[in-house]
Amino acid sequence: MIARAMKALDFARKLKELAEAGKPFAVATVVRIEGSSLGKPGFKTIVGGGNVLYGSLGGVCPESAIVSTAESVIASGKPKTVKIFLEEAGRAIAGMARSKNEDEIYVETFCGGMMEVYVEPYLPSDRLVLIGQGGKDDIEDALVKLGRFLDLEVIVIDRTPVLTEAPDAIVQNAAEDLSNFDFREGDSVVLLTKGTYDIPALKGLSSRKVRYVGMLASRKRIKEDFDRLQSEGVSDEFLKSVHTPIGLNIGAISPEEIALSIAAEIIGVMRLDPGKASKHTK
Repeated sequence: MIARAMKALDFARKLKELAEAGKPFAVATVVRIEGSSLGKPGFKTIVGGGNVLYGSLGGVCPESAIVSTAESVIASGKPKTVKIFLEEAGRAIAGMARSKNEDEIYVETFCGGMMEVYVEPYLPSDRLVLIGQGGKDDIEDALVKLGRFLDLEVIVIDRTPVLTEAPDAIVQNAAEDLSNFDFREGDSVVLLTKGTYDIPALKGLSSRKVRYVGMLASRKRIKEDFDRLQSEGVSDEFLKSVHTPIGLNIGAISPEEIALSIAAEIIGVMRLDPGKASKHTK
C-alpha cells in the first residue's frame, strides 16, 4: 500500500512539474483489457515531446505505440480512446493491413490481448504578457482585468505597475532585458512601453517564438523604432509580424475600449488563422 501510494504521489509530482514548466503533454490510461495483457486498468503513462516521460502501460510495445497518438491529441487538444491489439507478428501485420480505423493500433507481442487506452492532452495555459513602462497606465490596468475575465494567465512585466486588480504574476526589472524571461509559444505579448523600452523589448522578442506581439504606439514612433531595429539587424519578417497599430479597428477611444480592441485582436489570433484575423484589424 505504501509503495502504491508513493508511486501515485510521484506521478502527481511529475504532472505538477510539467504543468509548472508550461510543457504540453498527454496522459494515457488503460481503461479496459481483453485477454492477456501485462497492462491492467488504471496503468498510466505521461507522454511529451515524442517520448514516454513517466509511468507504464505494461511494456515497451504498447508504450511506443501510444506515443504518436499522444502527439496527435496534444496537437488537436482533443482526447481520444484507442484500442491496442497485442498480437504475434503475423497477426499484427494482417491486422494493420485490414484495419481502416486510425484508433486501432496493432503491435507485435505474444500477449494476444487488447488494451483500451484513454489519451488526454494537457496544454499550458494561454498567457497574456503585458510589458509596461512603469506608473499608472489605464490601458494596462484594463487589460489585466480583461485578461483575467477571459481566463488568461496574466503576467505583468513592469518595474512599478499601478493596478486595481492583481495579475497572476508581476515581474520587475525585466522590461529592458527580456533574456531571462521564459516566454512560451502560446504567449500573447502586448508592449505598453511608451517609447522607454520599445527597442530592447522588441529586440528581445525578435529572437523568441510567441503567438502574438502587439505594440501600442503612434505611427511616427512605430516608423522610428522599426527603422532603428532594421539598422540593428532585426529581421523584416519579425517586424511585419508585430501587430501595430494594435487592436481591431472598432473606433476605440477610452482606455477600456482600446483594451477591448486589443483583447479582441488577440482572441482572433488565438482562435482563427493569424492571416484571417489580421484581415479584420485595420
